Amino acid sequence: MTDKTMTPQDVVQRLRSGMTIGIGGWGSRRKPMALVRAILRSELTDLTVVSYGGPDVGLLAAAGKVRKVVTAFATLDTIALEPHFRTARQSGALELTEVDEAMFMWGLHAAANRLPFLPVRAGIGSDVMRVNPGLRTVTSPYEDGETFVAMPALRLDAALVHMNRCDRLGNGQYLGPDPYFDDLFCEAADEAYVSCERIVDTAELTKEAAPQSLLLNRTSVTGVVETPNGAHFTTCTPDYGRDEAFQKLYASTPWPEFAARFLNGDDEAAYQSAVKTWHEEQS
Repeated sequence: MTDKTMTPQDVVQRLRSGMTIGIGGWGSRRKPMALVRAILRSELTDLTVVSYGGPDVGLLAAAGKVRKVVTAFATLDTIALEPHFRTARQSGALELTEVDEAMFMWGLHAAANRLPFLPVRAGIGSDVMRVNPGLRTVTSPYEDGETFVAMPALRLDAALVHMNRCDRLGNGQYLGPDPYFDDLFCEAADEAYVSCERIVDTAELTKEAAPQSLLLNRTSVTGVVETPNGAHFTTCTPDYGRDEAFQKLYASTPWPEFAARFLNGDDEAAYQSAVKTWHEEQS
């Protein structure tokens, strides 16, 4: 039995500049935002971020933490295109590898299974091949002789994901409608860090939902961080929905102004306090 509990600061201290970091969730849904904000407060830079992108990508890009993004999209869901990602990309501040959503998934599968690539049909006949000239195709060795894209493994130095519940051993549970491939992110990484709304006893994990909701196995998890409201401002269904008003503020406020008000504190508690104060001002 191993207690894997950590703080956000503990996680960041284990990361290094130049790493390839996978971030779970999907768009503006169940992102490990408290861990992303901990990176913002750190000296980490030159990161390659692998993500079904949302505000995680936007925040890190705006702060100058990112060298390259590997993604299928970068969206805030109710706001179609992540604005800070768009600004960084248009200004040439970061490199981009953009692939089909299914190709991205199979890249994670390849890495999780320690394979160099997996053959996929997705991408054939599309501009994915044109904008990614490094991609290669393979021919089936069987009678069909079909041509596939050889999607390279998306191998990660570290993964960051957010769950509704975890135990201290690293078993992680989602209670919402979708796993968002968070298990693949953890399995594709050398180290995986999971933030969660609440740490509970192992026996409690099967009382709130069916055993199938136990998405993460402790064998693929390095550390667990309890961060209530830690996915804010993204969704963490059913614990809370997306903070749409705050997301609109994020998308419409110049970066220096937003960062000065909400991201210059010493820790996650300072961020949560600043958000609470802003909401009180709106009422």
